[in-house]
Amino acid sequence: MKLTTGDLLRILIVEDNDSVAKGIAYRLEDRGHATDIVHDGLAADEFLRGDGNDIIILDINLPRLDGLSILRNLRARGDQRPVLLLTANADVGARVDGLDAGADDYLPKPFDMDELEARIRALSRRQTQQLRTVLRAGPLVFDVQTRQVFANDEALEIPRRELAVMELLMAAQDRVVSKTRLHEQVYGTGSDFEDSAIEAHISRLRKRIKPYGIDIRAQRGLGYRLSEAQPA
Repeated sequence: MKLTTGDLLRILIVEDNDSVAKGIAYRLEDRGHATDIVHDGLAADEFLRGDGNDIIILDINLPRLDGLSILRNLRARGDQRPVLLLTANADVGARVDGLDAGADDYLPKPFDMDELEARIRALSRRQTQQLRTVLRAGPLVFDVQTRQVFANDEALEIPRRELAVMELLMAAQDRVVSKTRLHEQVYGTGSDFEDSAIEAHISRLRKRIKPYGIDIRAQRGLGYRLSEAQPA
């Protein structure tokens, strides 16, 4: 659940060819980026439900579940992270299928690493623009412009003050937000501060988002942060 605002990225590489995957990873890590590698389609589909990567490099031909199915599942959950598709099939029909499934870019194999880097930079620029208006936490997506929260592409009904709390916690992304900061967000700077008011908003909001695998954890004496819900 990471919000990236700088030039360095965390990039997921979904590629069943180990040497190709490592070659991409070594090049990107040499540029300062962090990488994760997954070789199996089903494992990648599961991994993408809770990871914090900024950009996804996705091969189409994968064991157990193909890349286009992974991509469609990703978009169906409301996840709009940039995806660069890789494939050995360079014909127009394959490119169209990939773009229709929700890909942001397409790179046929074999490819030059300089071109791969250039495409990653282009996707990063688009992602930076998107991060100004969209916040994410697991399957939850907060549209800052419309001030709506979506889960699996469906809008959630959240009262205004709880929505203000949700926005601040999602923007913090794994960092603790103090009660004072939450109170200022909801009621304004300089208003009377009572712990019970924020605690009530947190309690109701926690119940709303827990079914989506996201919890709000209290850090004693510090404040609150979003985290993955623990299994019952």
